[in-house]
Parts: sequence; structure tokens; C-alpha cells
Amino acid sequence: MELTQAALDDLLAHLGPGDAPVYLPGEVGRHELTELLAGRYGAPRTLVLNGATDPTVDDSKGAALLAPFAGRAVTIRAWADGARWIGAGSALDGEGVERAVLTATPRALPEVLAVAPGQAPEDVDWMARLVRVTGWERPERRPDPDWAEIETRLGTPLPDDYKRMVGTFGRGAFDGWLDLNAEPWTSLREDGLLIWASTEHEDLYGWRLDGDDPDRWPVVVRSFDNVDTSFPYGAAAFVCRVLVDPHHRYSMARFSETHWFAGEEVED
Repeated sequence: MELTQAALDDLLAHLGPGDAPVYLPGEVGRHELTELLAGRYGAPRTLVLNGATDPTVDDSKGAALLAPFAGRAVTIRAWADGARWIGAGSALDGEGVERAVLTATPRALPEVLAVAPGQAPEDVDWMARLVRVTGWERPERRPDPDWAEIETRLGTPLPDDYKRMVGTFGRGAFDGWLDLNAEPWTSLREDGLLIWASTEHEDLYGWRLDGDDPDRWPVVVRSFDNVDTSFPYGAAAFVCRVLVDPHHRYSMARFSETHWFAGEEVED
């Protein structure tokens, strides 16, 4: 069996949450399987390594993926994919042979908190809402950015909500679509823009550097045909609104009720 992204699509399409794990043919290795999934969903969480289960694993981290293996899991890693967890790695089959496995289970997302009527956008902790919307948990072993060095090199302070967003999520993509930059691009600085994110549709998300207070810089979307649209709030509020507000101009809520962040792969 040649394991390609297309083959993986077929496997996932036939693997319903709660179904029994799929044991793959012997020639398919777990490293090949996990690399394909990491390339699609980002850094995984390790649930089982060399037969030992991480003692901190609970339902919020995909523990239900382990139930079908009844202690036979050898190495299992987990990814959040919308309303389900996907697990992959290796486990012992009924004859005691270690084989690559793929499994899935439902993933419950917390209810999104609504903004109270009359509440000003600046009074909302948009980063806390964004973490809640995506069900995100920061991976271990990722260093914090050296913001002092970055800001000195850029010659400007950066908005606090953006720094919190990068410090929390790191490099990766919201819903596999909105790519967050770990450091702003300066390629459009001559136009008064710093770019903090982009999309597969070639839209660029940045700030217009209006004034000395970066926390008051408006978000500007530059479309693929060089049309700018401004929004009177910061990066975290923009992303959160895009994910949950079906009426937002760049809404993703019209396509999915669940949201996630696919982080960059973390080396073992």
C-alpha cells in the first residue's frame, strides 16, 4: 500500500469517530503515517510513547483515542481536527504484531462565549476567546519569541494581542487556512503596512501603522488584487470574529461550526 495524501483522505473518509481503529498493512510504517498527518494538521500531542501512556492525558487531550487498544498501544499521537480527534502510530494486533494504526473519536469543543450586549470590543479578552474557540493547548518545548530583539530589529513595538497570539499558538494556521506569521513581514512597509497573517487565497492581513500606540493600529486586509479593507480592531479580535461571526466579510463560520489551530511540527 502506497501511503499518499490521497490514500490518507480515503482512510479518513471511511473512519468514523468511534469506529474501531484501522490496522494498516505491514509495509506501512507509523513514521510515514504520522509525517503525513503532521504535514496536514501540524504538531501532534504524544499520548503513548514506547508503551507508556502520558499520565497527563485526559479527555481534553484525546484520551478516548486509547480506549479501543486496551493496553496494546505502542506509540499514539493525536491531532485536533474540528469536531474529532485523529490518532495515529502503532499498536499490537490480535497476534501480537506491531502495526501502524489510524483511529478517530469525537472531540467536544467548549461553547463559544458571546460578547455581552453593549460591551466594547476593547473590554473583551479576544485571546482568551480565541483559545476557547479553537480548544488550543500550547505544546511543550516551544521557546517564547524574543520580542525585544524582534521589535528592535523592526524599529517599532508590536501590538500586545498579536504577541500573545504568537506566544500562545506559534507558527501555524487557523482552520488550516489562515496562516499566522511568527514575525510580521515588512515587504509592504513602504505602504504603511506590516503583515501578520495570510491566506491560501493570497489575502494579506496586516496593520496600518497609524500613530504611536500599536494596540490601536487597525487591521487591514489587502486582497490578491491589491484592494485594502480596514477593520477598527486588533489581530486577535479579527481572527476570532472571522472564525465565529457568520456575517463577517471574511467569515469562516459559514463553512464550519468548529475551529482549530494546526501548529507547526515540533521535533521529538
